[in-house]
Order: sequence, then C-alpha cells, then structure tokens
Amino acid sequence: MSGFLFDTNALLDVATADPVWLGWSENQFRLAAEQGPILINPIIYAELAPAFPNATALNRWLDPTVFERLPLPYSAGWLAAQAFVKYRRAGGARTAPLPDFYITLRGGDEPTRRSPRISRPATSNSKSGRCCDRPAKRQA
Repeated sequence: MSGFLFDTNALLDVATADPVWLGWSENQFRLAAEQGPILINPIIYAELAPAFPNATALNRWLDPTVFERLPLPYSAGWLAAQAFVKYRRAGGARTAPLPDFYITLRGGDEPTRRSPRISRPATSNSKSGRCCDRPAKRQA
C-alpha cells in the first residue's frame, strides 16, 4: 500500500486539537490510517516541529506504527521544479517551488509515483499561524 501524504495543516489540527478543524482533520486521518501509513517527509517534519516543545515530543507523536518517514531524493527536486514551471506558465502566483511542489512527490526508488494527498478544503485559512500558539496534545 502506498499510504497517504497529509498536508501539514491537517496534521497540526490533530496535534494541537484545533477548535475549528479538529473534527474534519481527525476524521480524514482515521480513514487514511485504516488503509495504510500516513506519509511524512523532512519538510512536513520541519513544518510540524514548532508545535512541539522538543524533538522528543514530536518524534513520540509521530508514532512509527502510524507514520512512515520518506526521504526526499534529488530526483524529486527536479520533478518539483518542472511542475512549478508548468504552474508559473499557467499563471500561478507562487514565486518558489518549495514546499508545495516538492512535498507531494513521494521519495524512494520511484520518485515519480505519487501518493494521495489529504488537504483541508480550499476555504480553509492555511496560514493561521496557530501552530505555535498551543502545545501539542497526543491524541488517543
């Protein structure tokens, strides 16, 4: 099974018990975890880190029986850059390919293989800054 790549904001909703998005994100998390591992990579790890008091707490929350840590090979960087160029030529406004284009590429031996990505609905405020406002809570 390939697993599911979660947007950092959805994982933060679960880790911090976000009052607005916890229900939706937790439901998506449970459905995905029943079907395979939740995939993370070093970028997702770095984006989660500010919500935790230290690396030990973050690593404990990222239970290895639930989460699979993926590498980010150089070949994925090339593919991310190519996707970014297409995006910009189509009128996209972002000015750099990281992390959005790089994060969705699955690492390992088959960098062109993509994993399903779980993101909040487009109406969400993904730049709320709430990740650093509350300590993380481990969910049962």
